Amino acid sequence: MRHVGLIAGAAAAALVAAGAITYAVAEDRGPAAATPSAASADAGFARDMAVHHQQAVEMSYLVRDRTQDPEVRRLAYDIAQTQANQRGMLLGWLDLWGLPKVSADAPMTWMGMSDMASGKDGSLMPGMATNTEMKKLGTLSGKQAEVFYLQLMTDHHKGGIHMAEGCVSACTVGVEKRLAQGMVDAQKSEIDLMADMLKARGAAARP
Repeated sequence: MRHVGLIAGAAAAALVAAGAITYAVAEDRGPAAATPSAASADAGFARDMAVHHQQAVEMSYLVRDRTQDPEVRRLAYDIAQTQANQRGMLLGWLDLWGLPKVSADAPMTWMGMSDMASGKDGSLMPGMATNTEMKKLGTLSGKQAEVFYLQLMTDHHKGGIHMAEGCVSACTVGVEKRLAQGMVDAQKSEIDLMADMLKARGAAARP
């Protein structure tokens, strides 16, 4: 199927990106800098945002199969490619630091906000869609799929921005802080774009 090939391509790009940033991270911290600990904001953000991004990738490929609208398909493809690439970087940093990709701590613990999302129905962090919502997206088509995707992704971006801003404030690795700030800037711009796209379809973001 076409979307399987696209996912494989995105995964390959993410692996290349993960390898490419190894030297950048080492140079950014310098030879005397300490490796982040498993409980650090740097590691917590990398772990949590990798999970957060993975759902955005899955959601975007879902909607590409549910609509023929070129504007929505282009946005979905751009989000999937960007977030798969960034996810590869985040996981690559954890490998570089010799840290686990999972933790026994609740998501958002590194921000002191472990109670922000209950994990109920698969919504592990702020902005994440529930399992029920993901299943619903897979049953819709055409304009209904477009609107629901744009609403879900707007919520997803808002949660992601909150997390990325937390890293900008608390992370210590310069290149990771810069990536987080780039996420904030890009996702705010995409939220504005999605608001216009929703309005054009007679809809709006969820309250």
